Amino acid sequence: MRSCTRSDSGRPRKRVAEHKFGGSTIALDKRSAKSFIRINDRIRAREIRVIDENGEQIGILTPFDALKLAKERGLDLVEVSPTAIPPVCRIQDYGRFLYEKEKSDRAARKKQKVIVIKEVKFSVTVDEHDYQTKKNQAVRFLNEGDKVKASLRFRGRQMAHRELGYKIINRLIGDLSEAGVVEFMPRMEGTILHAIVAPSKKEGASKPKPSAPPEQPAAAAPKTAQA
Repeated sequence: MRSCTRSDSGRPRKRVAEHKFGGSTIALDKRSAKSFIRINDRIRAREIRVIDENGEQIGILTPFDALKLAKERGLDLVEVSPTAIPPVCRIQDYGRFLYEKEKSDRAARKKQKVIVIKEVKFSVTVDEHDYQTKKNQAVRFLNEGDKVKASLRFRGRQMAHRELGYKIINRLIGDLSEAGVVEFMPRMEGTILHAIVAPSKKEGASKPKPSAPPEQPAAAAPKTAQA
């Protein structure tokens, strides 16, 4: 059932999807709409495998019987594995289920490393100072874990001297050899020559140092003969 009311200013308020179960009405927020999680009477399978709030398997029931059982316990029926045969549903607090799911999703996103490609641009007529500045930028990007795209645009008659552009890009690749590895060798795309350098993988644990030879025990002093 969908409801739409108007505020005092005459503007329509946000619609909230609702469904009724027994005498109570449960509003479905945007989070459930985005994740397409079926709960309660939105579960359409003929039979479902039911797990209770303690993680114990109840067995295979119809959604009607499972929902009745969830209501008796003051909880919701949540479809946690829709692709299983039959689908798996759990009796639990739906609000807490969403909270735990978002918490685990945030933790997973924090562990992900987002690789960014940062570009440094050159020209055929680049001077030494400008080259060194852009090279240092590329080294910093690589040390921060980002990829570097080195690009050089040929203008007008410069296309007749493409070897000059290759010389600059190949020089840069050599200068970045300690901080990165070439992912894409220099190649032309239209009037632009470019190459991509990725960060070098960090070396593993250092090799164990050779152990020092065991110290020889000091020679025992000769015992003096007792009278």
